[in-house]
Amino acid sequence: MVAVNDTAARFRRALADAVGSPGWRTALEEVPREPFVGDAIYLTDNGQPDRWTPIHRDAVGDDDWWRLVYTDETLVTQVEGVLAENATGTVTGSSTSSSTLPSLVVRMLEAAGIDKGDAVLEIGTGTGYSTALMCHRLGEAAVTSIEYDPAVAERARKAITGLGYAPTLVVADGLHGHPDNAPYDRLIGTCAVRTIPAAWLSQVRAGGTLTTPTWGWMGGVAFAHLTVNDDGEASGRFLPDDLYFMRARSHMPPPRPPVLTGIGEARESRIDPALLENETALFVAQLAVPAAQRSSAEETTILLDVATGSRADTRPAPGGGWIVHQHGPHRLWDAVEDAVLLWQDAGSPHQSAFGLTATREKQRVWLGEPGGPSWDLPA
Repeated sequence: MVAVNDTAARFRRALADAVGSPGWRTALEEVPREPFVGDAIYLTDNGQPDRWTPIHRDAVGDDDWWRLVYTDETLVTQVEGVLAENATGTVTGSSTSSSTLPSLVVRMLEAAGIDKGDAVLEIGTGTGYSTALMCHRLGEAAVTSIEYDPAVAERARKAITGLGYAPTLVVADGLHGHPDNAPYDRLIGTCAVRTIPAAWLSQVRAGGTLTTPTWGWMGGVAFAHLTVNDDGEASGRFLPDDLYFMRARSHMPPPRPPVLTGIGEARESRIDPALLENETALFVAQLAVPAAQRSSAEETTILLDVATGSRADTRPAPGGGWIVHQHGPHRLWDAVEDAVLLWQDAGSPHQSAFGLTATREKQRVWLGEPGGPSWDLPA
C-alpha cells in the first residue's frame, strides 16, 4: 500500500507538470498544498453560486481527497467569514477566502518577476500557500505577508510555521503596507484593488515593481505591473493576463439601493448597452464613471452613483436602437458613450493597450502612451 505522503508527493509532481513553470517547479513539488486547504473546503450547492456545501476530509477517501487538493482549481475555504471546517451545513453568501488555483498563483509570481535576492511584500496572505512557495524559493527572511482577517491569518500562520517557515506575517490592513521591512524590491497584491494605495508607492524602492489586479465598482478588471522611479511615482502598463483575485474588503463598492428606471431626460443611445458584456469595454466604461455601479433587470442596463444619486438606464426602443434615461448631477451614460466610442476608434484594444501612472496625489489611466487620452481614478 502506498503511504499517504508518497501519494501526496505523486499528486504534487503531477500538479507541477500541469503548471509547467521551470522557475517554480521545485517549490510546487516540495511545498504541500494540503496544510493550506485544511480539513474541509466548500463546493457550490447544485450549481447555485451563492450556496456552499462543506466537504470534509474524513467524508471522502484519501485518494479522492488528494486528487481534490492537487487539482489546479481554486478551493474555497471560507464563506461569509465561516471556515469550511467549522461549517455544519450549507452556507449562503459570497466566498471570503480561498486557496487560489496554483497555476494562477505561479502566473502572478512570474508576472511580478520575483526571483532569488528579491525582498517581497505580499498583500493578502490568504491561506498562505503562495507565501510558502516564496519562502521555499527566496528564503523566509525575504518574505513579508499581510492579512486583514485575523481568523484567516491565524490559520495561514499555523500552516506556514508548521512547514518550518518563519516569514514576517502581519495581521493588518494590507492597503497600508508594512513600513518596518521596507523598502521592498517587489510588491504583489493577491487581492484586487480599485486604485493603488499611496502607502505602497512609498514602500517599494526605486526600480522596484508593484504588481496587482485592479477591480472597479462596475466590475471592470485589469492587471497592473508598475515600476517605481526615483521620485516615488509608479508607472507601467496593464498586462495581457486576464488575472484577478478577490477584492480588498475596504475597496468594495457601497451598498446599492433599489433604483427606479425610466426617470430623467431621455434620448437615443449612441452605443449598444450589450457592449458592456465585453470585459475591455466594461473596463473602459468604468474609467469614465469610476464611482458608478452596474446592474441589469431583464433588458435594462442600469448605472448608479450612490454618492451623488446620479443614474442612467438603457433599454431597447420600440422601433429599434436603445433609449437612455439619465437623472442627477452627472450624466453617466454620456461619459460612458464618449469613452467607449474613443476606444472603438482606437481599434477596440485589450486592457494591455492601456497604462497607469500613480503618484501619492493622483492616478491616471492612459490609452496608448502616457500623453494619450486619459482618465483620472478616484483619489
